Amino acid sequence: MDFCQVLIEKSDAIVDRWVEAVYQDQQIEATKELTFNAVKDSLPRVLEALATVLSESVSSDLQTVVDASLEHGRIRAEQEFEPAEIAREYRLLRLVIFSLLEEDLLKATPAEMLRAVRLIDAVIDEAIACCFNSYTQGRLQELKKLQSQLQLTNQELTRLVQASQDSISHLAHELKTPLTSIIGYTELFLRQHRQKQPEIKDSYTNLESIERVLKSGRLLLRLINDTLEISRYDAGKMKLQPTQIDVGGLINSVLEMIEPLARAKELSLVVNCDRAPEKAIVDPLRLQQILTNLLSNAIRYTESGSIELECWVADEKQWAISVTDSGIGISPDAQAKIFDPYFRAVKGLKLQNSDGTGLGLAIVSRLVELMGGEIKVLSELGKGSTFTVILPLEAIAW
Repeated sequence: MDFCQVLIEKSDAIVDRWVEAVYQDQQIEATKELTFNAVKDSLPRVLEALATVLSESVSSDLQTVVDASLEHGRIRAEQEFEPAEIAREYRLLRLVIFSLLEEDLLKATPAEMLRAVRLIDAVIDEAIACCFNSYTQGRLQELKKLQSQLQLTNQELTRLVQASQDSISHLAHELKTPLTSIIGYTELFLRQHRQKQPEIKDSYTNLESIERVLKSGRLLLRLINDTLEISRYDAGKMKLQPTQIDVGGLINSVLEMIEPLARAKELSLVVNCDRAPEKAIVDPLRLQQILTNLLSNAIRYTESGSIELECWVADEKQWAISVTDSGIGISPDAQAKIFDPYFRAVKGLKLQNSDGTGLGLAIVSRLVELMGGEIKVLSELGKGSTFTVILPLEAIAW
């Protein structure tokens, strides 16, 4: 009896019946979403190699069994089979092979039948061992990748939590000073009124205290509003409302608001907008925020000299506006961080006397990005700074 030829003739039937049995087995759930070819996988190659093992004239091709079984294990790992499901696959394979060969086995001599049964069992056992070996290796590789991804995710989460904690710490620190001032001067007013000292009520010191409370309250309100503005942008909730504007008119309206600040510090305000575009499609509110923040920032850190505002058409699709001051300048190290929330390049007494929130440039950079533009800074310590904003002539609503 040539069981090699018998197996070759019945290979297609074995494959079909085995795939059907695997589909019908309720304990092999992984096959529910797989196609016929995905379930069949490398079984034909295993059967072909098994036929050579059963042949007494052809040299055994055990290497194909090994290779095909290793490949089968890798694929089953990718298909997320459970080990018990793979074991049932091979149990069904053994049952299907012997059920289809049973008639031929009974026709053979006892010696031929024993030889065939032992060889088939040995090959299937070897296939199971190879399959589980590669399946285990595949699962281990998957676990290593998952572990690496989890480590990276954990590092990113740690960084985000730390950044959030730093932001909250900065915000709490910034809120503390104006709140302390408001509480302190409010308590002073209450004590004075309780003591019924009318001669103090309208004194210069009392009026000055009221101004300090108002200034601290306004600073606190600005800080909260700026923080909310940053949060809205980071959450993707800030939307543009582009419309065609008169560039010169908008710049003049901003200068009218800023000019008293410059005059109070005896700074000259120079405007050069001869080359400005007559019309542009932008969000006027956001553009006004950008200009106001840049100009007020320049005035805040300039003790003498001038503030220059320049505007020009850069090319057919872009226009630019720059703010140059003769102030204290920014160090190279600080220039990389000035657009971060709550970062300030100035420390010490000058910072304490400043009414800035540390969020102005962070808001500017986000607004510029939202409008599809870019912002650049050139600065040198002791010689001033230049902030240049490049915007599209036609902004797109996001």
